[in-house]
Amino acid sequence: MKRVMIFGASGSGKSTLARDLGAITGLPVIHIDPMYWKAGWVQRDRAETTALVRKAMARDRWVFEGNHHATFPERIARADTVVFLDFPTGLRLWRVIRRTLRFLGKTRPDMGEGCPERFDAEFIFKWVAGYRRRSYARDLAVLEGLPADVRAFHLRSRADVRRFLAEMRAGR
Repeated sequence: MKRVMIFGASGSGKSTLARDLGAITGLPVIHIDPMYWKAGWVQRDRAETTALVRKAMARDRWVFEGNHHATFPERIARADTVVFLDFPTGLRLWRVIRRTLRFLGKTRPDMGEGCPERFDAEFIFKWVAGYRRRSYARDLAVLEGLPADVRAFHLRSRADVRRFLAEMRAGR
């Protein structure tokens, strides 16, 4: 295992899983959110984000978490392992609200500098709650369309994540 791509909806635990997997494997962890956002929550131009993603994915080894769909084909082509986190909407909403309260006014470890956590109703109700309607079928198709030489993991519960991490610790 040299390059692991983790994707899924907001609040599914991508950053946490990436950190845990990085600690187990020794692979460097790449978080995509700092590639999307400049200080003050200013969204980067799409071309700039894509360039940052391409530069990061050119590295030899990584655990790369995040959803920049425009670069999925390129990341999948480099990945040897892909993990899709597929959790229920209610759990993801709870996690996002809990994360917001925990880091309110502070910058999360997986976020770019100068982007303190804030309550963002549009993000919660449009992106988190609307994921199944908006993006789920596309993400599921990504998982189902992976090349045969890429190890695929479809994790649907916290128990699935625990088993996956246990397997990684055991060197499987």
